[in-house]
Amino acid sequence: MRLLLLNGNTDPAITDLLAARAAEALPRLGLPPAEIIPATAPFGARYIATRAAVAIAGHAVLAALAEHVGPANPRGFDAALIACFGEPGIEAAREVLPIPVHGLAEASITAALHIAPRIALLTGGAAWVPMLQDFALVRGHGPDRVLVRGVAPTGDMIARDPDGALAILAAAANDAAADGAGVVVLGGAGLAGLAQRLAPMVRVPVLDSLDCGLAEALAATAMAPPRAVQAPQAGLAPSLDRLLAAAAR
Repeated sequence: MRLLLLNGNTDPAITDLLAARAAEALPRLGLPPAEIIPATAPFGARYIATRAAVAIAGHAVLAALAEHVGPANPRGFDAALIACFGEPGIEAAREVLPIPVHGLAEASITAALHIAPRIALLTGGAAWVPMLQDFALVRGHGPDRVLVRGVAPTGDMIARDPDGALAILAAAANDAAADGAGVVVLGGAGLAGLAQRLAPMVRVPVLDSLDCGLAEALAATAMAPPRAVQAPQAGLAPSLDRLLAAAAR
């Protein structure tokens, strides 16, 4: 199994964090051996925290996928995981790529709802709360099923000082549990690997969004959805243009 682990942010330190946490997660989760190839979005926000940054990252994710998976560089990947909790560009990527494309939030919501009927998504950055509420609603999950909570430090701030964020995250997680969440998902690239440390401080199970994404992406039954017919484009990077042209055939 060969998995492309794509950081939708442009901070290479976050990519390094994701790659290290993914390597640790495979044996811990009992997942099959896999070659995980990390990659970083070529342009956009250092760490995505606004709707504008999400929109830009959608283009950047498609451009990165075209470079790594498209006709210009067919490296034989079996699946791709967009390692950004907002999953920028995921629907578009599924239209054009010949391999399954997975995201952290979708996989986490699915896994958590198998454990409890009401869950909470907890992430860094207050601006993510309405964005993730919209994300959940589009997928049919209102606040009666998916609560969304955020803490003031952004994901990149938490990645730089995880020790300083643990108490803040624990308080927010326990507040969500008091409001009826039976599972808390710790979401976001910058928070990868913290769920294990947070779990003893929270009264309900805590899931790591990277763990959930990896488990889904490496599932043997994963299949790529049918690709949609593409209209002609203009002004794109050559590799992305070739990917769209290939998907149109």
